[in-house]
Amino acid sequence: MITVRFPRHLIRQFPIPTECTAEGRTVAEVIQDCDRQFPGVASYIVHENGMLRPHVNVFIGERMVSDRQTLSDSLNGSDEVFVMQALSGG
Repeated sequence: MITVRFPRHLIRQFPIPTECTAEGRTVAEVIQDCDRQFPGVASYIVHENGMLRPHVNVFIGERMVSDRQTLSDSLNGSDEVFVMQALSGG
């Protein structure tokens, strides 16, 4: 099982824990499993076409996902996935 951690901002919008476990061999599959467990959460993370939204970053451990289009980055059972809201400002 993959450990998935969510930002507080997302937790305020959806009834989800700060951390959950999900199944999948890719980031896309893990997000789909999270959406199965917590309906609607994927709409915050990805567009309808599966592409990562601009205001969201996803990390596998300390490494940002390299495929923002299809989220095909592979995972193994001990990985931790972090969903983060991108910050901007001046």
